[in-house]
Amino acid sequence: MDLPYVETPDGRWLAFESTGPDDGVPVVLCHGMPGSKAGPRPRPMRLHSLGIRLISYDRPGYGGSTRKQGRSVADAAADVAAIADQLELAKFAVVGRSGGGPHALACAELLGNRVTRTAVLVSIAPATADGLDWSDGMAPSNVEAYEQAKTEEALIQTLTARAEAMRDDPETMLNFLKPQMGERDWAIVDDMRRQLHEAYREAVQGGPGGWIDDVLAFRKPWGFALTGIKTPVRLWHGDDDTFSPVSHSRWLKDRLPTAELEVQVGKGHFAAMETLPRMLQWCVGQAEQTEFALGPSAGAA
Repeated sequence: MDLPYVETPDGRWLAFESTGPDDGVPVVLCHGMPGSKAGPRPRPMRLHSLGIRLISYDRPGYGGSTRKQGRSVADAAADVAAIADQLELAKFAVVGRSGGGPHALACAELLGNRVTRTAVLVSIAPATADGLDWSDGMAPSNVEAYEQAKTEEALIQTLTARAEAMRDDPETMLNFLKPQMGERDWAIVDDMRRQLHEAYREAVQGGPGGWIDDVLAFRKPWGFALTGIKTPVRLWHGDDDTFSPVSHSRWLKDRLPTAELEVQVGKGHFAAMETLPRMLQWCVGQAEQTEFALGPSAGAA
């Protein structure tokens, strides 16, 4: 099988793509949940002007990547390493949005100095987080999914039905989410409707396996130590996030030795799409600019 796939040491296939100049500073993107490699990104022309090579991939069970049942959050590090090895990248930065945040942190801890910087946008904290009311302020759909993870059969039924509906008409996902988000978030979603349709449809093209496995992985120990991360980490969150409450990033900040946290007032979950380009600049050590256009593929939750 040719690129854009890489075979992992255990015989799975990972689908990935590279946008921007081949000789650009590499940044690996960990997509949200549900999501795919067609997640949010700046336009290719902008990546070229910034000299950033953005590498996005489908986590196991999403898009074109082979499913790995029972995977942990920590398993993402070996998958990212396999892609980096294929591309002959000695060092790279990592960025994770929403459900991609924990996976980006896994890379930062388990790949050591190979990861130069890590940006984490609107992430959740571990389900076992001491001193955190984990579901406080969280949208009902997320609370329901994580509760159903305690009885896997119920989770499978719910997400299978939701994935089938998304595959037939991705607008059903947006209609499902709309009542659970603020007006500012909806304005961003509404502006990116076509791109979101593409990302959601690709995410579940092979079924709900990746989505199910993400939820199950988030409900059990992540498999690495946050305190073991030694390279720079930047956390970003909007204080009006109804899907991953800002309290989660505040909790992470207190446990990550090298982290800084930026909280933006009045911003919600999907505002991370607008913030991503600025975080990419931080990942490669560039001065940050505030206004960017996202490209033809923008992302999932």
